[in-house]
Amino acid sequence: MEAMSLLAKKLRVLVVEDEALIAFFIEDTLTEMGHEVGAVASRMQEALDAARTGTFDLAIIDVNLDGKPSYPIADVLKERGIPFVFATGYGAGGLDPKFAGTLVLAKPFAMADIQSLLQQVSADGPLVNAQP
Repeated sequence: MEAMSLLAKKLRVLVVEDEALIAFFIEDTLTEMGHEVGAVASRMQEALDAARTGTFDLAIIDVNLDGKPSYPIADVLKERGIPFVFATGYGAGGLDPKFAGTLVLAKPFAMADIQSLLQQVSADGPLVNAQP
């Protein structure tokens, strides 16, 4: 697939999203691009468990899970050195200042936005938030 040829490797991705249709869209898009979805979590505890124990190259995290900020999930991933991006309709300006500089997948998004994001992650190497 053309999108996969633009990236150096197949990525294993954690998807944290409480809206089922959006989660399915992200999962389908990643799979179509040749990547593996390692886990999909729609609730805080299952996302924290996956973040603590799973093996991922990247996570896409909805900023707001069931009305609660998902920053604890990002904290766990950051401690483990796993890069992540936030998916949000609020834009980068809506993030907690602690996560300034984190890449954002702006909602609503299309397949091309996810492709562009993954190409940016691949080209940039480790993300700002993955630094120790």
